[in-house]
Amino acid sequence: MGTPLYKQLYQHILDEIISGRLQKGDRVPSEHELAEQFGVSRITSKKAFDILSQAKVIERSRGKGSFVAQTLPDLAQMKSELDEQESSSSEGRPDSEQRLIGLVLPHFAEAYGLRLLYSIEEECTKHQSHLVLKRTHGSQEEEEQAIRSLIRLGVDGLIVFPVHGEHYNAEILRLVLSGFPLVLVDRYLKGIDSYAVYTDNYHAAVALTEQLLDEGYEQIALISPPIENTTALEERFQGFSAALASRNIVPNPEYCLMSLLSTLPSSVREQQLAEDRKKLERFIVQNPQINAFVACEHSLAVLLFRLLTEMGKKMPDDYSIVCFDSLKDSLGKPLFTHILQDEQMMGKVAMDKLLNQISGLSNSSTKLTVVEYTLVQGSSTRVQHHGET
Repeated sequence: MGTPLYKQLYQHILDEIISGRLQKGDRVPSEHELAEQFGVSRITSKKAFDILSQAKVIERSRGKGSFVAQTLPDLAQMKSELDEQESSSSEGRPDSEQRLIGLVLPHFAEAYGLRLLYSIEEECTKHQSHLVLKRTHGSQEEEEQAIRSLIRLGVDGLIVFPVHGEHYNAEILRLVLSGFPLVLVDRYLKGIDSYAVYTDNYHAAVALTEQLLDEGYEQIALISPPIENTTALEERFQGFSAALASRNIVPNPEYCLMSLLSTLPSSVREQQLAEDRKKLERFIVQNPQINAFVACEHSLAVLLFRLLTEMGKKMPDDYSIVCFDSLKDSLGKPLFTHILQDEQMMGKVAMDKLLNQISGLSNSSTKLTVVEYTLVQGSSTRVQHHGET
């Protein structure tokens, strides 16, 4: 099988620029003009232009057309990578019917992320698609590099689990603005008109907090990574506050420790883990009236549990802890009362949305999908009951 048609167009534009026939700032033939020249569909030429735009080879101007970028990447390296991709497989793309799907995520673990990965992989197999995985280790820079790399590889669409961060990833914004098939999972970007699938974090946090309130706790603390520009964490904070307010309890800002960094993938995670332990210990000592915790992430609940155990405290006699996601103990019972996120459904919906975009069947009225959750009782609280949304 020869070079896919969209890659032929992509290669043609690169060759035109490398040879000097197209200079910086020159107008590039339109998608329609190239489609006619090569006898391909507009969808094919659009995909080639999407790749060139994401690689920063061309710049698009609404109503004016596309132009060779004033500041170009290393075109020789891009051409070399393209040649290597072609030579690495005698057949090029495995099958013209099969799609190439890119998945970008910070990390995955048994508590959360692994079932999401399994679900997406199963959906790819079901739909005769190939999956390429890139991990970003929680780095926005690595996330941007991963997206650019997958676009250059020629993926038909992307599923991205965005990293925590104060600023939106510029590569994700470019994908959205260019109309490239994209679905965000676990969270959405406020003010950005993108497709996304995520848990009902607000009501899940309400349910967790109400669990503690129903047990008679009122001095409840929230522990979390920084919540800025991470919708999942922001909504968990809002749900926690709303649950307290509904019982006429004024949320105390001093009961919210939201500067913990050890759950974020990092090259200095051990150092952050030690720092978070000190923060938590100081927080507990300074607020002896607190007797229950809502942890926004499972790893923080584990860190807190270990610290309290070392301090001679017991769960749930001295403290109760609830959290998002959990593992089971040696007897097969969850250690923590927790929110079980439906990762399998999240992966399935994400793939459905992505394949619809690729096929031109996307519906803008259903861009955001909220996935339900289950409240699971563990050993960290007193009342033994099960709840479900």
